[in-house]
Amino acid sequence: MQSKEPGTSRAAAVLVSAPMEDEVEDVELLPANEATLLITERAAEKLQSISTAENDPNLALRIIVESGGCHGYQYKLELTSTHEVDDYHFVHPKHQPAAILVDAVSLGLLKGSTVDFATELIGSHFRILDNPQSKGSGCGCGVSWEANF
Repeated sequence: MQSKEPGTSRAAAVLVSAPMEDEVEDVELLPANEATLLITERAAEKLQSISTAENDPNLALRIIVESGGCHGYQYKLELTSTHEVDDYHFVHPKHQPAAILVDAVSLGLLKGSTVDFATELIGSHFRILDNPQSKGSGCGCGVSWEANF
């Protein structure tokens, strides 16, 4: 998928590993063909840059969906070197290390979304775009969103 904005071309993230059913309780795991994320070149390059600067090849962007906000759900994005047993581990097909970790519950609410990196006047940050599991555009502040059940 292409965009006119530089760095926003998207690639399907490669699923490196997924949780095993015997290791995770009380969570319905997605089949590998449904465990999908897209990542922009800009996000992959930034993840690669941070990993190199920190001299940590295991550094990854963890994406968590939490309940909260005025529309029901919000994203929490953080850098980590810790993999959990319920993590789906994705990498960019060309830019490595550029890893993303998503827990099994969150991936059900994120599958098909795009991970991007934005630089704006107020700062720069990783963000989630075009979440097909989200209903509408979310709240006015842009922080929370409603699931499309």
